[in-house]
Order: sequence, then structure tokens, then C-alpha cells
Amino acid sequence: MRFLTRTVQTALSTQRTLPPGGSREFWGWLNAVFNKVDYERIKAVGPDRAASEWLLRCGAKVRFQGFDRWQHDYNGLPTGPLGRYRIEAIDATESCIMYRGFDHLDGLKHVEEIKLNKCIYIEDVCLERLSGIENLQASLLKMEIVSCGNVTDKGVVSLYRLRNLEYLFLSDLPGIREREKTVDRLQTALPKLTIELDLA
Repeated sequence: MRFLTRTVQTALSTQRTLPPGGSREFWGWLNAVFNKVDYERIKAVGPDRAASEWLLRCGAKVRFQGFDRWQHDYNGLPTGPLGRYRIEAIDATESCIMYRGFDHLDGLKHVEEIKLNKCIYIEDVCLERLSGIENLQASLLKMEIVSCGNVTDKGVVSLYRLRNLEYLFLSDLPGIREREKTVDRLQTALPKLTIELDLA
């Protein structure tokens, strides 16, 4: 964690010296670094711990099965026997998670809820990748996608593979151009799904 703290401190001091326009590329690079998948780490600590580390590193929160409290402090992640803490919910509000890190989700078997609110790197390929993960197809019950400007009809329709999804909230998604057609396609594929819309 010291390395992570040092990296962020260096990044903050470097941001002040970058020429105009250069900081955006730098932060994009740093976010990509935070999303890099360490497969050896996943093997060593298990998928839930590794995914928790990734999500918190990127500014998201997790809630573990059997706990009411959201975990948002990287340094406060609980320790214990391998597999004791299983992710039940993910709140990625204003986080920098991106497609590059989605391999972290592969081993998660207990995730029931995912919130993607104001996630600038979430795009259609992320939703396609997420809905293609077999464990999530079985466990995911509730999902929110709000103010993710790169999400279009194509990404939302790809969620049809989440066969046990019960509730989907969509809001402030300017990329949704064919609202009725998209909702109809999802509703046909998932007749038990409740879709709540707040789209202009």
C-alpha cells in the first residue's frame, strides 16, 4: 500500500508540472495502471479479495456477504481465511473502473448488486463483458446504470444474458437512442425483469 500511496503522491505533484492538456493523458494512464489485472494475486488471495483490492483502488466500494457496512477504505479491508469475505454488492459510483480490469470479476460467485453511476470509463464492451461472466449470470439480481455517457442501446441490450436479473435502473444515458426498442428487447428476453427508466 505504501507504493500505491507514493504513486498517488507522485502523481499529484506531477500534475502541477504538466503542460495544459497533458494531465488528462496522465490520469488516463494512471487509471489504466490501477485497472491492471494481477493473475498471480488472484491465485494467492482468492478472487473476492483481489477484486476488492481492484475496486477500492479505483475508488469503488464493496459490501461483503453478511455485512451491512460498505467497505471503501483500501487499508481497512478485512483479513481472514481465504474465501471468508465474499463480495455481495459493488458500488462503482464515480470510480475509474474500466474494461481492462473486468477479469477481476470472473471468479466472483455471490455478487447480487452492481451500481455503475457516473463511471466515465464504462462503455458497451464493459456491459457485454460483465453480462458474459457465467457467475454473474447466475447471481446478479439488481443493477443500476446512471450517467455513464459511453453506454448505448447495444450495451444495455447485452444485459439479456443476466438471466436472474430482477431490477434494472437506467438514468441519464444520452447514448440510449431507441429507448422503447431497447426496453422491449430486454423485457422479451427477461420477462421477470423490472426496468425503471429516467431517460430524457
